[in-house]
Amino acid sequence: MLIGEVARRSGVSARMLRHYESLGLVRPSGRTGSGYREYSGQDIQRIFHIESLRSLGLSLREIGRALDEPGFTPSALVEDLIRQTRERIAAETELLTRLRRIDAADPAGWEDVLQVVALLQALGSKSADARQRAALSSADEVPVPVEALVEAALSETEPNVAGALRWALARSGDRGTALLAEGLGSPVAAVRERAVRSLAEMPEGEADARLRDALASSDVVVRGHAALALGTRGVADAVPTLVDMIVEGRNDTDAADALSVLASDTATADQITTRLVGRLADEATEAPARGRLTQALADIPGTRATRALVELSHDVDRAVALTAAYLLRLRDER
Repeated sequence: MLIGEVARRSGVSARMLRHYESLGLVRPSGRTGSGYREYSGQDIQRIFHIESLRSLGLSLREIGRALDEPGFTPSALVEDLIRQTRERIAAETELLTRLRRIDAADPAGWEDVLQVVALLQALGSKSADARQRAALSSADEVPVPVEALVEAALSETEPNVAGALRWALARSGDRGTALLAEGLGSPVAAVRERAVRSLAEMPEGEADARLRDALASSDVVVRGHAALALGTRGVADAVPTLVDMIVEGRNDTDAADALSVLASDTATADQITTRLVGRLADEATEAPARGRLTQALADIPGTRATRALVELSHDVDRAVALTAAYLLRLRDER
């Protein structure tokens, strides 16, 4: 078969076939009487082998080794190709993400594009100061893309930078809230905590709904931060979790403070008292927890809380009884 016919059937141009020949990859087995290249069936099969290996990303040099070295094994080469492909995909994905974020900023001109690029680079800097400056940058004309802020907030380990990122996110609106809520489902505990702490600083509204959902999380840290945020916002749904925190001794002081905020509503104050007293009466509640529960009654207004303290002042646990009596005296002085 002559070179033109081979090119037509194989899809490999005559020019490329001559290039393969110059590299020694495939040589025509014969020549016609007029001196034209003539390819045998085996030659054509080798051409298809070359094209198959090229489709995997092998260089022509690597293809030559694969076809001609009897001891050549593909495993190491394939593993290297896998590594190279993963690196290439990662680089392309990173580029695509950056382009999308620039597009989301809706730049008016190239100066805006360059400003967004600079902010994105600063957010990914190894310097905490640079990351913090990027987070605090007002950049009202070309804001930092929300997706970039969320990604940075969920990965930031430096407290000051994390605080700046949460501040910036609080100005981002519901888009930032929705993206942070996705972080609550992360398999990494630290990411879940950063997500809920950021949500706790988002404006009321959509964030409250996300925090309510977080109260059902299997992660006690997530539940705790959600309850503290909701409690200080006056959301009574947080009461059960806040009481659990007092019993378990997890941020119990903050939990008691949040309950005192919620107790400004009379109906909620009675609900809190009922739950605190119920846990005090539970035989499974240990002595240290009973002491914390009694102290939590201190800032709960209403006659129901007062009656509970009166009864507790006669408790068999002397520490609980003394605490209750002391709290009653403070209430009388008020």
